[in-house]
Amino acid sequence: MQERKDAPLRSDAQRNRERILTVALEELTRSGDVPLSAIAKKAGVGQGTFYRNFPNRQSLVLEVYQYGVQQVADAAAQLLADHAPDQALREWMAQLAQYAMVKAGLADALRKATSGCGTLAGLGYGPITSAVTCLLRANHKAGTIRPGVTPEDFMLAIAGLWQIDPHGDWETRATRLLDLVMDGLRAGAPGGQ
Repeated sequence: MQERKDAPLRSDAQRNRERILTVALEELTRSGDVPLSAIAKKAGVGQGTFYRNFPNRQSLVLEVYQYGVQQVADAAAQLLADHAPDQALREWMAQLAQYAMVKAGLADALRKATSGCGTLAGLGYGPITSAVTCLLRANHKAGTIRPGVTPEDFMLAIAGLWQIDPHGDWETRATRLLDLVMDGLRAGAPGGQ
């Protein structure tokens, strides 16, 4: 009996898939040309399981990218549950910066996987915009950022992250940039931060 494509995965199949994605993110960050068999072996799954989940390199690379973006996006809700809105926003920006630098390591694999099929922007835009919207809404409600900041404003303000050299002292540069962005967001906040 063949499984339906839209049927939810069994828990063991879901664990295998997540393990493959975690290992693939790590390995593809090191080398965009890592053999798929090496990823399967390190993830502890057989070739059949691997190729059932990811029939080719392109599908794996794109899924790794989307998986990472979704993890960053999903962190917003947890950070808001654990921290004040402005602290959650700042911590989320730090996680986004971390991901941006990891994604830079995937650049070669992503370039090869998307050659001829457009841009990556569409793959990550929705989840990240939803996370930003949630974080900005909480901060507007708390009065911790200036009124009227839109997700588009925010994304333009942090666009400098993607200009930072991931092979240099990126953490210091990103921290400085994100602190400047937070200072700008707080200026004129009704809460008088």
